[in-house]
Amino acid sequence: MSKVRFALPKGSLENATFEILNRSGYKLSGQERTYRPSINDPGIEPRILRPQEIPVYIAEGLQDIGITGLDWIKETNSDVEILLDLEYGAIKLVLAIPKPWTKINSLSELIESFWREKRELRFSTEYLNTTVSYLKSKSTYRECYGDLDPLVITPWWRMGSNPSVSIFLSFGATEAKPPETADAIIDVTETGTTLEKNNLKIIEVISKSTAHLIANKDALKDPEKREKIYDILTLLKGAVDGRKKLHIFVNVSKENLQKLLKQLPALKRPTISPLSAKDWYSVNTVIEKDAFIELLPKLRRLAQGLVVYEPRQVLSLDEVLNMEKKV
Repeated sequence: MSKVRFALPKGSLENATFEILNRSGYKLSGQERTYRPSINDPGIEPRILRPQEIPVYIAEGLQDIGITGLDWIKETNSDVEILLDLEYGAIKLVLAIPKPWTKINSLSELIESFWREKRELRFSTEYLNTTVSYLKSKSTYRECYGDLDPLVITPWWRMGSNPSVSIFLSFGATEAKPPETADAIIDVTETGTTLEKNNLKIIEVISKSTAHLIANKDALKDPEKREKIYDILTLLKGAVDGRKKLHIFVNVSKENLQKLLKQLPALKRPTISPLSAKDWYSVNTVIEKDAFIELLPKLRRLAQGLVVYEPRQVLSLDEVLNMEKKV
């Protein structure tokens, strides 16, 4: 059997990725010293790569499955199968300008101001394609510059036909570019604190992103690789769902059993077992973690004894099977 090549992200998503893999039952070692760590599944070949590269390598068939940010999937326009939102690494892609520009509070106002003053508008970003698309989606840009593409400038090439609006490729520390080498930046942020400290203000949120599990479409057509890929998906989804659930065990008398079940609609297919004491039952089920505080008064009035666990995983096998059928 050929191994499934599994691309794992370096950088800001790295620690959370290894945490969710561990929660899923995978044990990796050596990641501190090598880009090719070992894993406790002989059917998987892990490789650590930059998240920017992962969508492209998976689309081209150089990797079979991987974890990267939704922002990079969109930026690279990679033809991959998105399998699962892993719900960590939450960031926002934002447009920010110098704080002293108090009269400018939107991209349209920024474009119009520079066009009216006949000044070149300079952007700095790692997200070249996203920035071009976002600019051209604005009616103000089209009114000022028609169908001209912004000028995109990298150390290796230039493209575009509108020198009045330039987009410079940033290699990091993008927030340090204004005002000397850029008028505005398009960059990712979690809280906005770094932008604030660099005297910048957010004027628009372009998109939001989290880590996603993606796969090569041809790999999903290979029967053996498909099985392993869906094993990985099942375990990771179980870890994602497990973070949002609680497993509860309650003891309830026969007279209160039906009252309990009727008043707790969050209970889904609970297991009901008779106890050794006559006319007493144990009810165990999985509930939404966010609902527990609201449910507690009802449990306290109708039940006797409550044990609460935070599950490591909740494996919704029927949901995964339905997902597999759709791909």
